[in-house]
Amino acid sequence: MKRLVTTAVALLALAGTAAAGSLADIKSAGTFRIGTEGTYAPFTFHDQSGALVGFDVEIGREVAKRLGVEPQFVEGKWDGLIAGLAADRYDAVINQVGITEERQQRFDFSEPYIVSKAVLIVKDDNTDIASFEDLSGKRAAQSLTSNYGKIAEGAGASLVGTDGFDQSIQLVLTGRADATVNDNLSFLDFKKQQPNAPVKVVATQDEASASGIIVQKDNPELVADINKALKAMKADGTYQAISQKYFGADVSQ
Repeated sequence: MKRLVTTAVALLALAGTAAAGSLADIKSAGTFRIGTEGTYAPFTFHDQSGALVGFDVEIGREVAKRLGVEPQFVEGKWDGLIAGLAADRYDAVINQVGITEERQQRFDFSEPYIVSKAVLIVKDDNTDIASFEDLSGKRAAQSLTSNYGKIAEGAGASLVGTDGFDQSIQLVLTGRADATVNDNLSFLDFKKQQPNAPVKVVATQDEASASGIIVQKDNPELVADINKALKAMKADGTYQAISQKYFGADVSQ
């Protein structure tokens, strides 16, 4: 879940100076442009009818409604989402973006709206990997610029690049990768959808990480109104209803 860009290439891409819309610009346009993947179930994906759905999508729609504007989702691959924000392709990214000191130097964040933990996933019949330390010398299927990739690489794994969770799981299932480090909530949703899939979690990180809605730097009014919207959603039960729909639990804590 926590997608933390750390590579030099990604940081270079963030060096642009274009500013996304301020709260006044968003209100004037009547739309809230939201960058998202559309391929990262259960957070942002397409259902069988082709409609864009997911936890983050519903959060984005609710925030836009409470800002008094229409949501406009702009889809793109994870590795380019934050660079797209810097290039003014949208006003915010709502896509499980982890809140880090590095990112806070370049962008503003809302208060956390979801927390999760990294888990280590392997095939059911794998007896060689039982901990993150066992990744040394193994192949891990990962989004190359995500924090999960950094965790796997730090444990000594060689990375097999993927576009996201679904592809990572498929590479593990087909034996093209030995494991993937990924989000516990994504795994729970995957097993809910495919309970007989022969994969399992063998280790979980102790420390949970938080995601926020990321916007351009120096947008205090926009951040304040987003935080106000998130707080109101929790107060009136809207957030809990969305959380229960996708996870069967309150994922804000």
